[in-house]
Amino acid sequence: MESFEAPAHGYRNKILQRLSAESISRLKLRPVELAVERPLEQSQQAIGHLYFIESGVGSMTTTFKDGGQVEVGLFGNESVIGVSGFMGVKRSLNRIYMQMPGSGYACRMDLAEAEFHRGDEFQRLALRYVQMQLTQATQSAGCNAVHEITQRLARWILLCSDRSGLNEMALSQEFLAMMLGVRRTTVSAMMSSFKERGLLTYTRSNIRLLDRPALEAQACECYAVLRDHLENYLEFDTGFSV
Repeated sequence: MESFEAPAHGYRNKILQRLSAESISRLKLRPVELAVERPLEQSQQAIGHLYFIESGVGSMTTTFKDGGQVEVGLFGNESVIGVSGFMGVKRSLNRIYMQMPGSGYACRMDLAEAEFHRGDEFQRLALRYVQMQLTQATQSAGCNAVHEITQRLARWILLCSDRSGLNEMALSQEFLAMMLGVRRTTVSAMMSSFKERGLLTYTRSNIRLLDRPALEAQACECYAVLRDHLENYLEFDTGFSV
């Protein structure tokens, strides 16, 4: 049996950072490159693997009958993709793919399920992750209902920056329009306004943040809530401040 050696620099994934060497050994992780557009889950297809993202940004989308897609989730190194596979859901309801390239680790679903049902640290961390996803989803749903598109755009750009750890990101206006459920021309007009005010520069497929505090001021209150929860969701003190 081949042994798995942890990277010399340590893990960047927040869940792997907290797992014991014994638990990681039982998962039999293998390193994977996560190229742009690489699928991690496909709608209506079996969930065969668990993915721990080390770098890059993943995106979850919902597809409608007319073929239109809207993004419903973002994933970075706080994430483990595929947890529903060992909680009774055998086929994915959504598409999850890499929006920004990176790397990570994968393991077979049967090994992940066995480790989860040991009822130890992996189970606790996985359940905390699921709770975080629910909190993020409910906050985002409320945000989409009451906040202006300009505020929501600033929030999404900042969350992508937080998850990637980058101030310059390969994000197209088409992607941003899909995230917000609006036309690309609407996003283009808002991005032009951000640029004129010195918040960022952009091309059709790239964004570079120039004045992060000003962009945070443009975002709605939901950004701070989501950011703080993202940073602290594995702490067993469940409180966080707005």
